[in-house]
Amino acid sequence: MSKFLVLTIIADDKPGIVEILAATIADQGGNWLESRMSHMAGKFAGILRISIAAEEANSLQIRLSELATQGINVGVEVTAEAGDSVATKDLTLNLVGNDRPGIVKEVSQALAKLGVNVLELTTNCESAAMSADVLFKTEAHLRVPQGFDADKLTDALEAISNDLMVEISLD
Repeated sequence: MSKFLVLTIIADDKPGIVEILAATIADQGGNWLESRMSHMAGKFAGILRISIAAEEANSLQIRLSELATQGINVGVEVTAEAGDSVATKDLTLNLVGNDRPGIVKEVSQALAKLGVNVLELTTNCESAAMSADVLFKTEAHLRVPQGFDADKLTDALEAISNDLMVEISLD
């Protein structure tokens, strides 16, 4: 029987971190299923999901904790492999507006109020092309129940501010 683990990784960025993680997981018989990893502000951060034989899970967790001696901090959560029990559909949200403190809070509150599940969220700030204004941009992959009215989501997000441009598309 397999166990599924979700790992979170944070380390000072340097070459070889992914190789060390992959070797540690493979040496214990783990299977790397999916991951999201990124460099940010001099740090390497990631999240990944693996499967491993139940009898090898404890040994792998010990080996992963030992990576702290190399400056690689790994958190481990055991998770169930469960599918959705309710029919859903996925949406992609692209949003652009003038940046300001609290914009992520406002957007996430609007999503939560409508029962929208955030699967993946990417945000960044960049200078506007024709001015020195800073633009906030986000792309989010969302999951909603079948029959969800995407227009209500658009209205809720556009109500946050007059300058928000919202685009929602089905995946």
